[in-house]
Amino acid sequence: MLDLPKNFFIKKQSTKHRSSTNTQSALLNPKTENYEYLDEYSQTLLKKTIEFFEQRGKAKLKEDDHERLWYADFLAFVKKEQLFATLLTPSSFGDENTRWDTFRNCALNEILGFYGLAHWYTWQVSILGLGPIWISKNEHIKKKAVQLLQDGGIFAFGLSEKEHGADIYASDMVLTPQEDGSYRANGGKYYIGNGNKAALVSTFGKLADTDEYVFFVVDSQHDNYQLVQNVVNSQNYVAEYRLNDYPIREEDILAKGRDAWDMALNTVNIGKFNLGWASIGICTHSFYEAINHASHRRLFDHYVTDFVHIKLLFTEAYARLTAMKMFAQRAIDYMRIASPEDRRYLLFTPMVKMKVTTQGEEVMNLLWDVIAAKGFEKNMYFEMAVRDIRALPKLEGTVHVNMALILKFMGNYFFKPGKFSDAPKMRQATNDDFLFNQGATKGLGKTRFHDYREVYGEFDSHNVKIFKKQIRLLKILLLLGKPNKEQTKDFDFLLNLGELFTLVVYGQLILEEAKLTNLDDDIIEQIFDVMIRDFSKFALQLSAKSSATLVQQKICERMIKRPYVDNIRYQQMWDNYVNVTKDQYEMNP
Repeated sequence: MLDLPKNFFIKKQSTKHRSSTNTQSALLNPKTENYEYLDEYSQTLLKKTIEFFEQRGKAKLKEDDHERLWYADFLAFVKKEQLFATLLTPSSFGDENTRWDTFRNCALNEILGFYGLAHWYTWQVSILGLGPIWISKNEHIKKKAVQLLQDGGIFAFGLSEKEHGADIYASDMVLTPQEDGSYRANGGKYYIGNGNKAALVSTFGKLADTDEYVFFVVDSQHDNYQLVQNVVNSQNYVAEYRLNDYPIREEDILAKGRDAWDMALNTVNIGKFNLGWASIGICTHSFYEAINHASHRRLFDHYVTDFVHIKLLFTEAYARLTAMKMFAQRAIDYMRIASPEDRRYLLFTPMVKMKVTTQGEEVMNLLWDVIAAKGFEKNMYFEMAVRDIRALPKLEGTVHVNMALILKFMGNYFFKPGKFSDAPKMRQATNDDFLFNQGATKGLGKTRFHDYREVYGEFDSHNVKIFKKQIRLLKILLLLGKPNKEQTKDFDFLLNLGELFTLVVYGQLILEEAKLTNLDDDIIEQIFDVMIRDFSKFALQLSAKSSATLVQQKICERMIKRPYVDNIRYQQMWDNYVNVTKDQYEMNP
C-alpha cells in the first residue's frame, strides 16, 4: 500500500468560529422541489415533466442517447400536457395559464438540462423559432403558431448558413418577387435544430430585387422544402435544408428591412439566455452522481470523500455551481423589468450565455477529476453530460462573439453609472411583453447601468474586500494603462481584459442575489475565494501578453491576490452544503 502522510485525509482546523444564517442548498433536487414561488398550475406542469423523466428512468435515457433515438415520446408528452403551448404562448393569445414568463421558463430550462441536453434542445430551438413570430406584426402567423403549439408542434430558427455561419450580412437565402405579388424562395440553411419536424421554420434571407433583409416562415413538410441531412450524430435533428422555388406569399412574411435585422438579433437576445440554465441543470445532475459515487467508494481504507484534495474539488465545484445559479437567477429580474429606458439586460443576457456556460465546463472538469474513469462508463449520466456541456458555450454565438458584445458596455459600467430604482425579485405570473418589443439593436454603447459599488459596499467579508481591491486596480488599469490602438485590434488581449470585467459584473449580481435571499456568509466567501483566484489568473495572463506595456504589467501584477484562509469556514461549507448532498438524489433506474 502507498505510504501516505498522516494528514493526507484530514485537514487541520483553526479555532475560529462563525455561525451560519441560511444553509439551504441552491441545487435543484427534482424529487423534493415544490416550486412554491409558482402558481399551482405551473407547479403541477413542472412536476409532471419531472415525473415523465423519472418514470422513463436512467436506463431508457441512456439507451435513447446511445441509439440516437428521436424523442417522439417526449414530444407526445409535450402535446398531451400542453407544455410548450402553455409556456411559450403570450398571454394575449391564450387562457389564464398561458404566458411568456422568463422566471417560469427558466425553471423548465433547468429541469430539461438536468435530464439531458437533447430534450432541452428541442425546447430551446422552438423558443428561437417562435421569437420572430411573436416579435412580428403578422397576426395571421401568430394565430397559426398558437394553434400549432396546441397541436404539439415544435419550431425552428433558420438563420445560419453552411458557408457563412452566423454572418447574417452574407445570407444567400433569396426571395425573388413574382408577377402575381408572391415570391419564390431559394437557398440553403445549415445547423438548424428541429429542421426535420418543425411546424414553422422562421427563415432569414434577402429580397432579390432590393437586397433588403427579410424574415419569413416555411413548413418543414412542404414538397419544396428539401431536408438534406442531419449534420450531427445525435438524438437531435440539426438540419441542413434547402428551399427550392418554395412559394411564399405576403402573409408568410414576418418582417423586411431593418425590422428583419433587429428581429434576428432580438430573438437571439431572448434565446441565448437559456443556455446558461441548461448548463446549470447538467452540472447539478452530474454533481449528485459524482458525490454519490465518491462517498461510497473506499480506497486505502478511507472513503474517497475523506481525501483532502477530493473535498477541495467538490467544494470548489459546489461554489462555482451555486454562483452560476445565483447570477442567472438575478439576471432573470433584469430581463423581466427591461424597458426602452432600462436595457441593462443587454449586458447580463450574454453573460448568462457566455460566463455561466464556461463556468459549467469548469464544474464538470472538477467533478471529472473526482470520478475519473467512472465518467466514461456507458450507464452514467456523466458520460453524456461531459460531451453535451461543451456545446453550450459554442451555440448562439461563440464566447468570443459574446465577449465582443460585453466589452461595448465596459466604459459606461465603470465610469458613467446611471440612476435606477432597485430591481425587485420578479416572480410574478405576468407576460414579459418587452422581450417581443425590444426595438432597434443599435446604440449599445449608450446603455447605462446602476453603480456596482453600491452592493459591493454592503458586504465587508474578507474575500469580498480582497476582490474589491482587485476591482479598483482594474479601474486604475483602464485609466493609466488603457489599451493602445494596436491592442484594441488584438482580440486575444481584449479577451483577457474582458474576462476581468465580466468577473466584476458576475460578482455584482451574485451579491445582489445573496442580499435578496439572505445567503449564508460561508458560501459567499467560498464563491469569492474562487473569484479572487480567477481574477488573479486572468491578470497574470494579461500581464504576460507580448504586447503588454510596462505600466499594464505592473498593475496586473498587483491584481494577483491570495484569498483569505479560514479553515472553519471551509469545514462548514463541506459539512453544511457539500457533504450533505450525498444520497439526496439519484435518478430512477
